Amino acid sequence: MDWLTTVDHKKIGILYLIAGGLFFLVGGLEAILIRIQLIGPQKDFVGADTFNELLTMHGTTMIFLAAMPMLFALMNAVIPLQIGARDVAFPFLNSLGFWTFFFGGVLLNVSWFAGHVPDAGWTSYVPLAGPTYNSGHGVDYYVLGLQIAGIGTLLGGINFMATIINMRAPGMSFMRMPMFTWSIFITSMLIVFAFPVLTVGLVALMFDRLFQANFFETATGGSTVLWEHVFWVFGHPEVYILIMPAFGIISEVVSTFSRKRLFGYSSMVFALILIAFLGFMVWAHHMFTTGLGPVANGLFSIATMLIAVPTGVKIFNWLFTLWGGSIRFTTASLFGIGFIPTFTMGGVTGVMLAAAPADYQYHDTYFVVAHFHYVIVGGLINGIFAGLFYWWPKMFGRTLNETLGKWFFWTFYIGFHMTFFVQHFLGLIGMPRRVWTYLPNQGFDTMNLVSTIGAFLMGIGTIMLLINIVITSFKAKNAANDPWEDGRSLEWSIPSPPPEYNFKQIPLVRSADAWWKEKMEGKKEMTPSEPVGPIHMPSPSIKPLIMSIGLFIAGFGFMYDKLYLAIGGIGLTLLCMLLRSVYDDHGFHISEEEQEKGVQA
Repeated sequence: MDWLTTVDHKKIGILYLIAGGLFFLVGGLEAILIRIQLIGPQKDFVGADTFNELLTMHGTTMIFLAAMPMLFALMNAVIPLQIGARDVAFPFLNSLGFWTFFFGGVLLNVSWFAGHVPDAGWTSYVPLAGPTYNSGHGVDYYVLGLQIAGIGTLLGGINFMATIINMRAPGMSFMRMPMFTWSIFITSMLIVFAFPVLTVGLVALMFDRLFQANFFETATGGSTVLWEHVFWVFGHPEVYILIMPAFGIISEVVSTFSRKRLFGYSSMVFALILIAFLGFMVWAHHMFTTGLGPVANGLFSIATMLIAVPTGVKIFNWLFTLWGGSIRFTTASLFGIGFIPTFTMGGVTGVMLAAAPADYQYHDTYFVVAHFHYVIVGGLINGIFAGLFYWWPKMFGRTLNETLGKWFFWTFYIGFHMTFFVQHFLGLIGMPRRVWTYLPNQGFDTMNLVSTIGAFLMGIGTIMLLINIVITSFKAKNAANDPWEDGRSLEWSIPSPPPEYNFKQIPLVRSADAWWKEKMEGKKEMTPSEPVGPIHMPSPSIKPLIMSIGLFIAGFGFMYDKLYLAIGGIGLTLLCMLLRSVYDDHGFHISEEEQEKGVQA
């Protein structure tokens, strides 16, 4: 019950990690099945329809239900600690954000058991996803599942924006914030601006499918290209919503394990802001072949190439941070260092795709698949693994096994490059995307075999990580406050795992790398900014869980034309909102005596 009702950001972070991890395994299994089907020419391991379903669910699950929540896990676990806050700005909203995401993801995956699986690709392009060509309930699961999950993401973005703006410790100006906090701040702004666009697109598609509207139905005057615009106006910032937190994680990891302050801190901040700004101006580079004309293609080409400049700045900053540092090769730093060349390769192929005439050749080939996996897996997933190994002791009080961790790194990293490096060449010699089989003797056979072997290696690496987690969970919680001994930011100044209230006294921040400065002056803890006193905490609540179950039920009502389910589910959610509004909950206080005893109320 404690976990179902919690509003503690640290526990919600762990919930996000468990849910995201489960969806990551589901998405990985789907990827393995795709690769088995493509291991050789004219295989019939799965049928064409099943292949389309696997392809759609793999992409959707990995982007929305695995990568996003694992980032939210690290955001929840770390951000309030890094800024010296006792909690997030809206603890209730934080809990609601998790449960809506979770039930949206469950609704999407129920489609496997209902026999109606989304099969129009993770981008769900119309008219393929429209009612004319897709009359089953598969795409309905996609539309409603993502809408409910998207509510959770949007709430998280609003919450972390408010938290970082309002709840920083005294003395922590914006230019003293750790780079991870900066990256999450800008990510949250991107979420707030980008996710409503997706919501509008999904609502329009839902109206087309459920109520015979004409947004995207060309036969009745709608526009199919409109869906592409709406999807990519959200979809391109979404790529930066995913990769920005990874930039922040790599900055923390590289700095800590080279025992140096981050090189060019202010240029990193401005590069992040510039990437976010330009990220909204490049969406049509996904649409060079739709016939927008040479002017539009030219402008979007230039904007896309421009975005490589601030990204390049960050790469050099990380290299200069490593340069001359006393580098320790822990698992976290291996993932951090491995991120740099891999992400750079993804960026370089991105610049190739930005050239509109060349894109006509690359478009819809495996070259594009290789490009975005280098960015998302080579970049984002490497970043997440670096962050997990780095902050695991802070979240759980135990350090993951380093030997197993390094085995995991090498297996996963080599497997990744085996899988996706050859796909660049598969694309260049003409293998199209989204095909479930291919004819022999076209030059595709050997490279597909190598790619599939690499995918199995990545799977084996992931199993090693799971074994590591299980073994570690049986160890005693004995991690030090600063287990890496070179921690620079505030989270390393308090116990691992932190008490419910995080900081007994809110710290006083006197410089960037606040904890490093205090350590250099020989201090064992942060200078407090307030006397010891009772600490106010928010009360746990079951309402977020019930509100999310209400939306989950309503989703089925809308899908299967069951009005009583739709009204009942929405009614349940609105009832909880009403109770939340009329019933004042003032939380509770943890007294000085309880703090001294280390009692967690």
